Amino acid sequence: MKKERIDKLIAGSGKLSRKDVIGLISHGDVEVNGKTVKSGSEKVDAETDEIRVRGEIFTIKKHIYIMLNKPKGVVSASDGKGEKTVCDLVPEELMRRGLFPAGRLDKDTTGFVLITDDGEFAHRILSPKNHIDKTYVVSLRDNIEDEAVSVLENGITLRDGTTFLPSKIKILSDKECEITICEGKYHQIKRMFCAVGNKVVDLRRIKMGGLFLDEKLKDGECREITADELTLITEK
Repeated sequence: MKKERIDKLIAGSGKLSRKDVIGLISHGDVEVNGKTVKSGSEKVDAETDEIRVRGEIFTIKKHIYIMLNKPKGVVSASDGKGEKTVCDLVPEELMRRGLFPAGRLDKDTTGFVLITDDGEFAHRILSPKNHIDKTYVVSLRDNIEDEAVSVLENGITLRDGTTFLPSKIKILSDKECEITICEGKYHQIKRMFCAVGNKVVDLRRIKMGGLFLDEKLKDGECREITADELTLITEK
């Protein structure tokens, strides 16, 4: 990892502001490898140098990955233009500059939203060519017909020419099912069921790749995703 300015590196972690970091350095409260930092312009390597702030080891992760249980009424964006966003639900201890949701859920859709500051990872899991599965629980207005299941599992083309790749459907009850898709087109699941004469009345994402939404998370709660869990997301 290339060396960066110590003030920029610490402030970029999101734990402290640039002003706070400058103040700590001026008071001699920042050390690198046992030596007091004299200037914010000093260069350090976050992977090999030991950084201490007020005597405590300061761990800097390059990126952060957060699992949020999205409630209804919240916008999947970093800037909601006056509306509450998923990023507004991230607690201070996990907050970083540049956080954004990797993919969008409709305002009335609930469940698993991944929030990160890693654009490369987000692109990898969202790119259609990588076919990362997303699984949802769908509640419907009408009973689910076998013919509709067959149509959706084989892929469907709408009247406007929009095509949806084959999906996997698991029936849970007469009006409820799990559906797994590998795309993320606009209102995709709602449009798919509308095309077979049904209507989605509730939609909840429960899984991304091989990683399930943590059942312990209440609506609006989130936690950091572990390194092992992160690898599950890219599982095929």
